[in-house]
Amino acid sequence: MLTNVIEKNSDKVITNMYNQISNVITQNKTKMVYQINNTLVETNFMIGKIIVENEQNGNIRADYGKDILKKLSKKLTNKFGTGFSLSGLYNMRLFYIRYKNFQPLAGNLSWSHYCYLIYIDDDDERKFYEKECINSKWSKRELKRQIDSSLFHRLLLSDGKANKQKVLELSKKGQTINNPADVLKEPYVFEFLGIRENKPILESDLEKNLINHLSAFLMELGKGFMYVGNQVRITLDNNTHYYVDLCFYNKILRSYVLMDLKMDDMKPEYAGQMNMYVNYYNKEIKDEFDNETVGIILCTGKKGVTMEYALGGLSNNIFASTYTYYIPNKEELISEVEKVLEKN
Repeated sequence: MLTNVIEKNSDKVITNMYNQISNVITQNKTKMVYQINNTLVETNFMIGKIIVENEQNGNIRADYGKDILKKLSKKLTNKFGTGFSLSGLYNMRLFYIRYKNFQPLAGNLSWSHYCYLIYIDDDDERKFYEKECINSKWSKRELKRQIDSSLFHRLLLSDGKANKQKVLELSKKGQTINNPADVLKEPYVFEFLGIRENKPILESDLEKNLINHLSAFLMELGKGFMYVGNQVRITLDNNTHYYVDLCFYNKILRSYVLMDLKMDDMKPEYAGQMNMYVNYYNKEIKDEFDNETVGIILCTGKKGVTMEYALGGLSNNIFASTYTYYIPNKEELISEVEKVLEKN
């Protein structure tokens, strides 16, 4: 009997020590990774600084500079091993050029993150992705996807009236969500579904595909979205049933967000249907601490006059946006943004 008690006490002691030691190892491993990463970033910044300064800040011939970097790459690789390829040295050089006021240990981004950021020419756009990467804790893969899909320009176009003040706010803070319109993108990009452009697809199949790729879909939707359900039933007059394609809750807005998928251009009747859904949720579903429900109609296109008459005058938070199955042409998006900015 005594032996059993001693064994049980021994097991408790071992479990307790194991848990404490595991926590210490995990915490210190995280610190070590963080310190190693920051040391690598700082080292590469200093290497870039040395390269640029010895080029007399870019005042030597490009071909001569390239020859010098080739020879330097060989010498460094022979002594220190991998990490000093010609392309690697170019990245370090560009890193210093882009971030001359870089503060060591200022952020949580890895060298891999910076290798994507340095190839963004526009300062405001680069600052946005940097801020958003830190705020949203994007992996390098997530960062690449957001850059490739032109998130910065899609946010600027989302409310149809991009302006210089919004550009400034995005570059300083990243994406901020203060009202329902802030969660919108134009267009939404569903390239992760692997559907070919112009391939006919049923609305039900699109919905099913989005649910099957839920983590990627939530990432595209953006901050604060939590999945509630699809084909959520609404019953009116006891026996008339309607079904909301997709239902989410956004914890930042503290609102339900209803989405309807349409396989064609925006039509006035779509707004009426969504208005009914939103009214139902506001009256029957949302709690007293929830804000007003948001409705988003996702369609393949939207015309200005149709939009004006379909959504004009509605007191509810109802919006229409487009979606695409492929990464949009960045030059076209930039051109659209510039046109709108010229009007402001």
